[in-house]
Amino acid sequence: MNKLSYAGLGSRFLALLIDGLLLAAIFFPTTRIAKGVWIMAPSDHLWRLGWFITDPLCMIFLLVIFIYFVVLEGVFGRTVGKRLLRLRVVRRDGGNSGLLKAMLRNLLRLVDGLPIFSILGAVLIVVSPEKARVGDLVAGTRVVKTDR
Repeated sequence: MNKLSYAGLGSRFLALLIDGLLLAAIFFPTTRIAKGVWIMAPSDHLWRLGWFITDPLCMIFLLVIFIYFVVLEGVFGRTVGKRLLRLRVVRRDGGNSGLLKAMLRNLLRLVDGLPIFSILGAVLIVVSPEKARVGDLVAGTRVVKTDR
């Protein structure tokens, strides 16, 4: 078995940033065309209520984002951002993560996205030998560097 080379915080963050920019480049023009306004722009109403997403188009897009990560990581092992940075999501033994593990690791992005867990996730990636965030630990996956 080959020794896995785990991806660090910087490359993982850049991959996520690339994916986020790609998805935003689709989302914002789509909402502008469909609604005639920029959805998710701060407004007095949103500030008073907090940042609750109630717009059906936003909820659909959140589902699309989830599906994007689950399908690309589960089937191909990588999203566009991970591909550009030569990263791959694998099982701990180096095999393809599959859809169920990809779904679990991405469901836990909700936990990783909470402020205290974001800090914990970053610390785990930096200090743990396998550089795994909470979602990876629970799903039994890791993000590794690849040659191709």
